[in-house]
Amino acid sequence: MNLKNNLTKTLQRFGLFYGQSMTLTIGLILFIGVAMVFAVFLFINSAAPDTLTIASGPPGSTSQKNAEKYKAILAKEGITLKILPSEGSADNLKKLLDPKINVDVGFVLGGDMTGINTGKLMSLGSVAYQPLMIFYRGKPKTLLSAFSGQQLDIGQDGSGSKAIALTLLKANGIEPGGDTSFVSTPEKESVKALIDGRIDALFMMGDSSSTDLMKQLIHTPNINLFNMVQADGYSRRFNYLNKLILPEGAIDFGKNVPAEDLYLVGPTVELIARESLHPALSDALLEAAREVHSTPNMFRKRGEFPAPLEHDIRISPDAARFYATGKSFLYRTFPFWVASLVSRILAAVVPLALLLIPGLKLAPAIYRLRVQSRIYPWYKTLLELERDAFDPAIDKKGIEQLLLKLDNIEHKVNKIKIPASFGDLFYSLRGHIGFVRNQLLSVKPRA
Repeated sequence: MNLKNNLTKTLQRFGLFYGQSMTLTIGLILFIGVAMVFAVFLFINSAAPDTLTIASGPPGSTSQKNAEKYKAILAKEGITLKILPSEGSADNLKKLLDPKINVDVGFVLGGDMTGINTGKLMSLGSVAYQPLMIFYRGKPKTLLSAFSGQQLDIGQDGSGSKAIALTLLKANGIEPGGDTSFVSTPEKESVKALIDGRIDALFMMGDSSSTDLMKQLIHTPNINLFNMVQADGYSRRFNYLNKLILPEGAIDFGKNVPAEDLYLVGPTVELIARESLHPALSDALLEAAREVHSTPNMFRKRGEFPAPLEHDIRISPDAARFYATGKSFLYRTFPFWVASLVSRILAAVVPLALLLIPGLKLAPAIYRLRVQSRIYPWYKTLLELERDAFDPAIDKKGIEQLLLKLDNIEHKVNKIKIPASFGDLFYSLRGHIGFVRNQLLSVKPRA
């Protein structure tokens, strides 16, 4: 009970000191309390996570190896990267679209997203080319239609090679259900199956085609790498495909393998993220991608990747900013944990400052208006009373009644509680009350 009385007295003193009513005082305290709770909420929830999960690819694939490189680079920044193995690009996309699966980012091939609602995903850009390589038995071929009626290994379900192979073969009139046989030999056995003659052609993506593997196949008698002479046409028909060149001698300079430039097609590998990815993690991922993918290889120039090449999914605003200006100032200048802490503080302080600074500037004016609203209405009453006093028809009794009204006004005015800083307004009103009294006393009433 004493606590309640003490609190009430404290609020009353607070209100009297600032010239505010009890209700407004409590309202002000509640507002400050809510603002502080909101600031704490922002502070906690704006923290950049220090853990994220990437959907990579099958064990041993280039995507899985790149994810391991990302992991080592991000660890230096204090960020833990969890690698989630998958069956390939299509499986990565499926995982990203499933809210029940804990994954933040994944490697997805261009073209795998066609016709799929990817509104809640965004692209951090392309990180590499993924050439489609077709090794086949027999005499050199120049058209895909020449594979009609043969036995083709186009890869496992969900793999990038199968999706692209079916698209390109369909454009040449070759589809499942016809006289062409489509098989999916286990990855480790597919090369041996081609060499042994159990299949006629093997379709594989670049991440499955190491230089040693290509050397082995190309040096095998009667095995050729398909030269896609219509690469320009395919890349224009299917806008997610790129024309790629395997330069003369790139596989073996001593034996000049290949003996001439070979044309291939392939999509780019995109780094796809959920739209909830924190901007700081976006920067850190792209910094890692730049370190991993900016080096040259058989199909890319130095510094060509990562790049903001937009295909089926919009480029993230944070990624667009990174490509334009690099990492944000805080994360470029300080260690990740320090930048994250400062970022949280700014996230809490800046919105409050934007609200409070104009409010603080406006508060004195509003407060003065509130005080004036207690003083100025009495001037209207005084003017009306003085006007009545100078009525030619007023008599002595009328003057006495006006003086009684004036005494009542003065009594009420004396009860007004005004802060000392506004004493000039209060004493000016009392002075005017005295002036009106003198005016009333000087009036000569009608006899």
